[in-house]
Amino acid sequence: MPEKIVTKGVVLRETQTRETDKILTVLTAERGRLPVIARGARRRNSRIAAASELLAFSELVLYERRGWYLLDEASTLALWDNVRRDVTLLSLASYFAEMTEAVTVEETPAPETASLLLNALYALDATDKPPELVKAAFELRLLALSGYEPLAGRCAVCGRTAPEEPLFDAEQGVVVCRACAGAAARGLLPLDAGSLAAMRHVLGAEQKRLLSFSLNGETRRRFADVCETFARRQLDRDFRTLDFYRSLALPGK
Repeated sequence: MPEKIVTKGVVLRETQTRETDKILTVLTAERGRLPVIARGARRRNSRIAAASELLAFSELVLYERRGWYLLDEASTLALWDNVRRDVTLLSLASYFAEMTEAVTVEETPAPETASLLLNALYALDATDKPPELVKAAFELRLLALSGYEPLAGRCAVCGRTAPEEPLFDAEQGVVVCRACAGAAARGLLPLDAGSLAAMRHVLGAEQKRLLSFSLNGETRRRFADVCETFARRQLDRDFRTLDFYRSLALPGK
């Protein structure tokens, strides 16, 4: 009899297979990303149907067999009902899942990444934090946890901790003064004191205080642009869910 594994996980991706089954990609804190077969998940009245939905956070009972995990039992802990009722929020949450899948590794513990994802989903579902702000903080912190942390503490050229007219180089992941950037300044992203402070907060804050700040207007827009551009450049890929989210949240752009 295979060993029973009890863990908690979030469904990052679901794929229908055969007549009633699903193949799931699940993120757990202790074991990282896992490939899970959910047999009968599409049957009417299936006991594991809810836990096999995209983004569902559940306690799972698994058995390992030939490199796969078989879902035997599940008890849902959060389905993010408010997110599911709003197509724009659902598309953003799906982007969080797709991005998380891109940076995690199978069978490698990911406690901080799992906590970050759950906190971001909770923020979308149960708080009044602007989705654009949650998105930017999630992108930047996830990149930092995945080995792409930018150097935002000082100008990369002159070393000033308060760069004059700060710019962000999304390719190199550094902040520079406009004067220090010279001719290269045209291709860099503008920051201001507020958006730079937000970057530093997200990179250094405890997980539970990650979203304990607010930004408005142009400062929020600059922060969001920097975080999204940095993610795109460092991961060197597009995200289908991000494109769909932007088509809903920012029509015409």
